[in-house]
Amino acid sequence: QVQLVESGGGLVQAGGSLRLSCAASAHTSRRYAMGWFRQAPGKGREFVSAISWTGYTTNYADSVKGRFTISRDSAKNTVYLQMNSLLPEDTAVYYCAASEISVRGPWTSWGQGTQVTVSS
Repeated sequence: QVQLVESGGGLVQAGGSLRLSCAASAHTSRRYAMGWFRQAPGKGREFVSAISWTGYTTNYADSVKGRFTISRDSAKNTVYLQMNSLLPEDTAVYYCAASEISVRGPWTSWGQGTQVTVSS
């Protein structure tokens, strides 16, 4: 497993932007597909976006397409989620995850989560 630490969450007004970061333990992230998930209060965890270990393949949930962008910097062992045009329904705890297999999982390593709150 790889250790993951998220950062970058916070409070933002609707229409604003945030960039989340997920730092992976050194020398272990380069062959992992990485993903972002979120869990809103009273709801289950849902897929947001994923990126292959090469960075060539990305997937997005329909609810965030055109607003969120996932990227990775292998030299820094870090994955980013740029979130633009945020909506109140984007409010959730956002989790970073890693998969040794593909952008579709299975997701075997998880971070502790970072809170994103979007005010209307």
